[in-house]
Amino acid sequence: MSENGALIRLKDVRKAYKMPAGDFYALKGIDLAVQTGEFLAVLGKSGAGKSTLINMLTGIDRPTSGEIWVGKDAVQAMSEDQIAAWRGRNVGVVFQFFQLLPMLTCAQNVMMPMDFVGLYGGPRERRERALHLLERVGIAEHADKLPSAVSGGQRQRVAIARALANDPILLAADEPTGNLDSRTTREMFDLFGSLVDEGKTILLVTHDRDLAGRATRRVRIADGRIVETGAVHHA
Repeated sequence: MSENGALIRLKDVRKAYKMPAGDFYALKGIDLAVQTGEFLAVLGKSGAGKSTLINMLTGIDRPTSGEIWVGKDAVQAMSEDQIAAWRGRNVGVVFQFFQLLPMLTCAQNVMMPMDFVGLYGGPRERRERALHLLERVGIAEHADKLPSAVSGGQRQRVAIARALANDPILLAADEPTGNLDSRTTREMFDLFGSLVDEGKTILLVTHDRDLAGRATRRVRIADGRIVETGAVHHA
């Protein structure tokens, strides 16, 4: 796929971790371009480098060397404060274990990214947007409950609503269905598909080839390298 007009561009990205026996390279020269509106599945076994790749793209972690561009922004060149502000405005992240704040209601968890970067007016406007997003993911009736009072699937819906809070250009999901039952997993993928139809760009880390078949393209990582890439052909 051409890099022309790509939303995301990785050039020779490497990530080394200091270990007692020497440097361990989790990524070994990743080159990747992702177009706007793609639904890209990143496949690979545990330890292959999938989550490290997502952490590089979202600025959660930094590469040892190489370049990471999202739009016109060079992620690797930003300071920690710049990355935090950039991520808050441009990236939504969905984690396997939800990462919701237990003392906040579902609606307050969704409002938190808006509060962080100062978007969408004041508390009333932010709550209205949070309720809209919770309705979008099908759980508006649970807005004022704590995360502990809803099911795992409902918590993941809250996490997706939170990831969408600031209308990010990129949604990154790291094994988001790993703790969900099969029916809820299908519902999550239906939701991701509808978001792609609306123009969102989604990167999904998964080990499940069947689920990856719902994406528009998939890449497979092994031992820190991309070893396979190709479009997904839907029946």
